[in-house]
Amino acid sequence: MLNKVSGWFYQRVNWKWVAATVVIFACFIAFILPWQAAKSEDATGGGQSPDTSFLYTANDLYQMAEQYGEAGRSSYIQARFTFDLIWPLAYLSLLVVLLSVLYRVLPVKSRWRWLNLIPTLGWAMDMLENIGASLIMYRYPERTPLLAELTPIFTLLKWCLIYASFAALVPGVLIAVLYYIRRRKK
Repeated sequence: MLNKVSGWFYQRVNWKWVAATVVIFACFIAFILPWQAAKSEDATGGGQSPDTSFLYTANDLYQMAEQYGEAGRSSYIQARFTFDLIWPLAYLSLLVVLLSVLYRVLPVKSRWRWLNLIPTLGWAMDMLENIGASLIMYRYPERTPLLAELTPIFTLLKWCLIYASFAALVPGVLIAVLYYIRRRKK
């Protein structure tokens, strides 16, 4: 199954996809993220957010819900099911495309080619984080203990997987450069 999904990306990715995903990602970074951050700060009072935190606890999550107030919680939930459905697709696309372009020089049977799937796991954790945090905000002041304990884990895993995806670009560039240097020498 992993081979099929990973292989599907390798078959479809080309330099046009690279250009498109880089432009989309850059536009998000330059224009949409600052706008969304300002909008979120206004709605929630500029406090800590589960989405941008690396480590937090269930108690921290409930404190955020308290600090946001009713309007802030409502805005937070709305952002999770509008902006935060599209933004993860932007970074997911960029990372999958770049990793697929870089690691495609490896032999088809190499399991290292599966590195192009790491961003999909980060995206999945991001979606679980959004669902968990939104439900906590929606139900507040009611408690949802299991979900409140799981949501910070989803966030931690999201960030670890996204950072791992970006880190995997470095050896990918080296592998691709060495491959093309060797190929030119032949």
